[in-house]
Amino acid sequence: MATALKNLDDYKKDNFKDISDKTIGIVVAEWHDDITSVLCQGAVDTLLKHGAKKENIYINTVPGSFELTLGAQFLAMQEEIDAVICIGVVIKGDTKHDDYINNAVANGLTNVALKFNKPVAFGLVTTNNLEQALDRAGGKHGNKGVEAAAAVIGMLSF
Repeated sequence: MATALKNLDDYKKDNFKDISDKTIGIVVAEWHDDITSVLCQGAVDTLLKHGAKKENIYINTVPGSFELTLGAQFLAMQEEIDAVICIGVVIKGDTKHDDYINNAVANGLTNVALKFNKPVAFGLVTTNNLEQALDRAGGKHGNKGVEAAAAVIGMLSF
């Protein structure tokens, strides 16, 4: 697993440009909100740390991770939104639902980014169990929300 090799909080910022004039939309899944709220806070803190203005960060919720794609599209279609960060958690269970959801979200977010020509970050934690999810929400592997925000800043600096 990639996060066992690199902490999610470690990212290159040498090429980051000023984002103080950028407007960022964040879509957060309510499913596993005890985890997604921590991921979202990590994303917000990272954006603020690198110059985003609090009033230019819009947070919206959707019921679950499957709905992140449409939530991202709703935000990306707004001209004033420069980038979108999507935050969710999918934990493997007794069925193969995680395969279907993770694949749909990955493909959907890629399509939204390409359709609207805007950065759309994949802040989806996809794990085998709850402990692994917590490890990626500020635990021993860092915070996936931080990684997603850094990805958006990097793409806005492209």
